[in-house]
Amino acid sequence: MSPDDARALLARLLHGVAPEVDLDGIDPAAPLQEAAELDSMDFLNLVTTLYDETGIDVPERDYPVIATIDGFVAYAAGAAPPPRQPVTADAARPRLVTRPDAQRRQ
Repeated sequence: MSPDDARALLARLLHGVAPEVDLDGIDPAAPLQEAAELDSMDFLNLVTTLYDETGIDVPERDYPVIATIDGFVAYAAGAAPPPRQPVTADAARPRLVTRPDAQRRQ
């Protein structure tokens, strides 16, 4: 996930938790809970929704890391798996692997 995608994700998730918050009006380095007036349940809902929508699990020890817009964006961009590459016909074909000593037994 790119940083721009992560920021758009935060804006969308935050809108679901606190629709009155304008992400553009918040200093990206400021504590999000204070700047957006989120209580602890709002923040927990944000973390839960992040997991539900993306599979990105944020352990409690990492909550301080995502406490700012910049931190959230960096964490989400770094934690999201890269986009899956399409499988080509050659990659999908199973390959027969023989053991080197199997040829000597014959």
